[in-house]
Amino acid sequence: MNFPRPLPSPNALTAPYWQAAHQGELKLPHCEACAKFHFYPRSTCPYCGSAKLAWQAVSGKGEVYSFTVVHRAPSKGFEALVPYVVAVVALAEGPHLMTRLTGVAPDAVRIGMTVQVEFQKQDDETTLPVFKAEVRT
Repeated sequence: MNFPRPLPSPNALTAPYWQAAHQGELKLPHCEACAKFHFYPRSTCPYCGSAKLAWQAVSGKGEVYSFTVVHRAPSKGFEALVPYVVAVVALAEGPHLMTRLTGVAPDAVRIGMTVQVEFQKQDDETTLPVFKAEVRT
């Protein structure tokens, strides 16, 4: 039997992030006052307090800042994925995102490994950004 994985429930602050992902773009909040990107979405800039925020596309390039390998599924919807890597990715633009890492065996993941965003469609409404490792041979 196939069990569904839990999917995000967008709200007013996060909807632009999920809409962009569904269109194959990674967009983050950008402060028009101090010119910094931030993540997670919020109503004011965490750096300067300004409410002058706009969603802007970012490169989707980054590197593994930290990671863990999940060997025990947190729910039945994740059982088919184990073992899988959950990583904190430091984006080239500065913010850090927690994500699933793909394209590399869990035992080959290293801090500093370069990654690139890719998008995995879950259903007609939801697309998840994940990061694929750029494995060098």
